[in-house]
Amino acid sequence: MTKNSKITLGFLPANRGFFSTRLAEKMRDLTIKAMRREGIKVVVPDKNLTKAGCVETREEAIQCGRLFREQKVDGIVVGAVNFGDEKGVACTIQEAGLHAPILIYGCQEEEVLTMKTERRDSFCGLLSIGEALRQIGAPYTVAQTPIVFPNTEEFARDLRHFAAVCRVVGGLRKARYGQLGARPNDFWTCRLNEKALQRLGPTVVTLDLSEVWGRMNKIPDNAPALRSILRSMSEYADTSQVPPAVLARLAKFERVVRDFVKAEGLDALAVQCWTSIQENLGICSCAAMSRLGDQGVPCACESDIYGTMSMHAIALAGQTPSGLADWNNQHNDDPDLVNIWHCGVFPRYFAGERPRLGTHEIVAGAVGREKAMGTCEFKMRQGPLTLARVNDDPAGGRFKAFVCQGRTEPDAPGVTFGSYGWTRIANLTRLYRDVLARHFPHHVAIGMRHVGNALYEALGNYLGMEVYVPNQAHPGLYTPSLPFEFIDSEEPAEVSLS
Repeated sequence: MTKNSKITLGFLPANRGFFSTRLAEKMRDLTIKAMRREGIKVVVPDKNLTKAGCVETREEAIQCGRLFREQKVDGIVVGAVNFGDEKGVACTIQEAGLHAPILIYGCQEEEVLTMKTERRDSFCGLLSIGEALRQIGAPYTVAQTPIVFPNTEEFARDLRHFAAVCRVVGGLRKARYGQLGARPNDFWTCRLNEKALQRLGPTVVTLDLSEVWGRMNKIPDNAPALRSILRSMSEYADTSQVPPAVLARLAKFERVVRDFVKAEGLDALAVQCWTSIQENLGICSCAAMSRLGDQGVPCACESDIYGTMSMHAIALAGQTPSGLADWNNQHNDDPDLVNIWHCGVFPRYFAGERPRLGTHEIVAGAVGREKAMGTCEFKMRQGPLTLARVNDDPAGGRFKAFVCQGRTEPDAPGVTFGSYGWTRIANLTRLYRDVLARHFPHHVAIGMRHVGNALYEALGNYLGMEVYVPNQAHPGLYTPSLPFEFIDSEEPAEVSLS
């Protein structure tokens, strides 16, 4: 798949008749080409539908708005291809009625102005368009380079950023999250307000662990589906340290979970991964969760639904697998290094070495080693890391989020079990204090791509969360002051994500 193959964007070329229609049409066509080069499906008025395929009058706006609504676009790009008519833009957005993200930009002049220049004045007109959108209560994204030629890398970068924002906003609003089992009683961290979450968009679908156990018991030991999973599991990781009987139970568990995902159309999961599963099923669920996450279905531990949503947001933004980690240990000799760790559930996409199935060393002390096998263990490879966490305000029912970026360093001294990565984050001690002071828990979602700005904007500007970012000038307010850094210099492999 290309980066944005699942994104459909409406393009609204805003025209004003006092200015050159020829220049407006030129910028309209360049913009369409730029969007298609990024793999985006473009919905735009045909030149037979409106004058030059642009929008100015109320009648044109109604036609364009209906087109966007019928095509169910994921976002709308508003281009001031000359000065642009703000009323036409506002009317289009109202007629579409989609509440989708909006990107606004204006087109640069053909040359430095002279008395004979055929001018656009988009620099001025874009301000009027922004004001009209504010008046109708429509939040919008301002391009990092607001006045630009559409055939430049600056505009392509803004399109990539906006596509990521649209994926996160659209994906979370219609998300379906599976919850396997109740949260462990000791984990108040994983409490949630399910009714408030539903108002935001995501639906939680539950499955009791007793039902999982019952479904596993109905699967024959010689079922072809199990043999397929076992073969795939041995390719995925070194399974030599896990007895065949345990591997068979792991395969049955994975089969039941995959059926649940398919039957309910789930985007991500939260699993009550200990200790009921170990005591009653005799396995750790980590291997199945790692494998599902590697294939685009993020899986959170300890029935942490807010962690699930955080992982899903990162996966949507970067179109790569995501994981859920503990802020585990600050390095003794380097205060800007933190061990980002979990028991053994990270997707193989993170691995800097061949994963191996092992034993949950913490749980083994309580339930016995024979019941604590199935963790997926490795040290993470070097690369960019985005860390994010969505949480709620217990008093007000609102949501907030924390976002930061760092980089894993596989050569950092320090070894532990499970899956983990030593991660460098500037001013870590100050950041850690802010995480505590702003009331975020020990679980944090991670993805190996820098997508902090897309999350910052999607969660804050469009989903109404208070977003906290290290060194932010106005904590809790959406202030797009960070430089866009959506695509890291290392291009990762991509997977198909919901």
